[in-house]
Formats: sequence, structure tokens, C-alpha cells
Amino acid sequence: MSASPTHPATTQAVTQIEIVDLQQQVARLQALLETSRQVHATVELDTLLNTVMRIVVRELELPGALITEPRMMYGAMPAEPWAGCPRFPLQNKDGRLLAELVVAPPVGRELSIYEQDFLEGLALQAGVALENARYHERNLEWTRVQRDLEAARLIQRSLLPQAMPHIPGYSIAIRSTACYEVGGDYVDIVELKDGSKIMAVADVAGKGLASAIVATSFRSAFRAMATSDVPLAELAGRLSEQHYAEGVEARRRYVTAIFLRLDPKTHTLEVVNAGHNPGFLLRDGKAQWIVASGTPIGLVPGMQYSSEQFAFPEGSRLLFYTDGLTEVFLGNEEFGADRLLKAFQGCNFEESAAILDRLWQELHDFCGGAHQEDDMTALALLRAHS
Repeated sequence: MSASPTHPATTQAVTQIEIVDLQQQVARLQALLETSRQVHATVELDTLLNTVMRIVVRELELPGALITEPRMMYGAMPAEPWAGCPRFPLQNKDGRLLAELVVAPPVGRELSIYEQDFLEGLALQAGVALENARYHERNLEWTRVQRDLEAARLIQRSLLPQAMPHIPGYSIAIRSTACYEVGGDYVDIVELKDGSKIMAVADVAGKGLASAIVATSFRSAFRAMATSDVPLAELAGRLSEQHYAEGVEARRRYVTAIFLRLDPKTHTLEVVNAGHNPGFLLRDGKAQWIVASGTPIGLVPGMQYSSEQFAFPEGSRLLFYTDGLTEVFLGNEEFGADRLLKAFQGCNFEESAAILDRLWQELHDFCGGAHQEDDMTALALLRAHS
């Protein structure tokens, strides 16, 4: 039995349906391409999300749309929890949910297949764009933080002594490098009216911005008290009381410090060590450690400190430093105070700056140029031979 021939009218009708379907698919693809272009046209988060919701409301003529994170709404939405509202996940490239697109359904009907497909495609594009926008926001924030830290670094550097005092027969040098942009080490020199000099090397507990803020506060207090010409031990005690009184957070950022008063007329030193690394004094061919006479600044209330007096004859040298110089590592091996003292003893220079240059080079060579793990600060003082 032969098959019935297809009627020409039927064939023509099928062809027209296929053409219409093809035209709809082309229109849908064009709409999605235009939607993709609009969605990816900005990396500004609020603008992006408003664009997505505006497309939903205007292109599909729906009552309203909402983004769940951050919460933003466009048009009219039912009250939360948006019962009966279709939801479309906005996911990143790895499939992690970033937010949801919630749309108000058309009045009196459900979403058509075309609208459902369109919203799914829009959500796919919006998820990628949302991830990019959040990356952009984080990059902007990181750039701002970096600018602020760079400004803080420059300010902190400007608070260090910019020129060494000229004392006939003496050479003074300082050096300070932070392991981050800013640090908690502090070094200073204050000149008094009688010609004597008060010097300090200090180290705030911890690292980074919080320690840098405390170091700046410590500088202000130190300079105010040092210029009032109080005895050195009393100066340390007052600083400790003030720091302790600033509260719990300040006490957690206690300060180890070593103070020096140099009288160039009598060539004598007065030193107070407040919980700091021992200072090194080289004179008459012998090395002496100047150890702590009390706890760090601000650690306990009512702390009393004592000072030591030293003659500083010709050829004498002195080194104050923070623990960043001793806690340099090569694997598990620490540079240590003994090795630092030996290196200092080998620095037979007539200029203090050359001494610090040599010590920094010794530290660099020891660790093979590895990134330092702590702030490094030192003050060198020497009295030349006549």
C-alpha cells in the first residue's frame, strides 16, 4: 500500500512554523546578546545590579525585581518572603552562589518559557558580572589601603630625626627599616639646653599599623617629657605610668625601650633599660652589656627604674638596637645577640653610619637576603680618638 502524498498546504504551514520558531530563536539570541552587553558594560556594583533589574522590568514588562545581596529593588515587589516569586541564582564561575534574582511574576499568569529562558540567561551573565564587580571593588579598596599605608610610611619616616646632631669628637647614626609599610620601632634624639642629648630606641609589641600608631603616641609623650629635663629614670617611670593608664589595648602594645643621656662636656653616659634588648658598650678593649633594670613601658603600674652611669672615653662605641637585628634567621638558626656583638666589635670605623652599614650587610649575608620578619632599628654612637 503506497503512502499518502503530503498536501502542499500542510508542507507550507510546517515551513512557516519553522521559520517563525527560527525567527523567535534569533530574536531571543539577539536579546540575550544585548542583555549581556549591558550587564558587562560596567564594573560598578550598584550600576550593574540596577541594570539587571531594569532589564527585567522594562524588557519583560514584569512588575518588579530584587537582588538579595546586596539588597536592592526595582519596581514593585510583594512583601518578603516574596511567596510565589520566581528566583534565579547568580553564581560565580565556580558555581558558588553570590546572590539571587527574585522577580515579581506577571499579573494573572506564570512566566512563559521564553521569559524563563531569558531570565536564566540573564542570571548567568549577571553572576559572572557580579563576581567581576566585587573583584573590582576589592581592588579599589586594596589600592586605597595601599595609598594610605604609603602615606603613613612617609609620615612615620618624617618623624625620625632627619639630621644627626653635631657633637665635636662624636659620631651618631640611626637606621630603621620596617618589615611592613609601617612598624612599631622608634628611635629619637632630643637636644637639651645644657648641650646634653637624650636618645631612645624603642620597640612596640607587635607589628604593623596598630604598633605604628602606638609608636607615634609614644614619640609625642617621650618628646614632651624629655624636653622638661627630668632625671632619666623618672622619665621612664612617667612614660610607663602614662602608657599603662591609656587602657587595656595600650597595655597589650607595651613598649620595650632603652634611654641614653649623653653629656659631651664630661663624656659620660646615663642609661636606663626598660625591658629592652641589652645595649652594647665597647670601651678600653672590653665589651659590656647594659641590661634591663625594669619591665617594659606600660606593662605594670607603679614601675620604678634605675639608671647606670658610664664614662665614655676616646675610642668608645655604643650600640642600641631592637630585636629585629637579633631575630634574623637562616633556616632555624638565629643570628642572635652574641653574633651581633661580635659583628659590632669587628666594625672598626670612624663613622657610626659605616658601622650600621656593615651590620645591615652582615644581617643580609647571614639570611641570604630573605625578607625580614620584624622591624629593624639601631642607634650607634662612637667617640673618636683625638
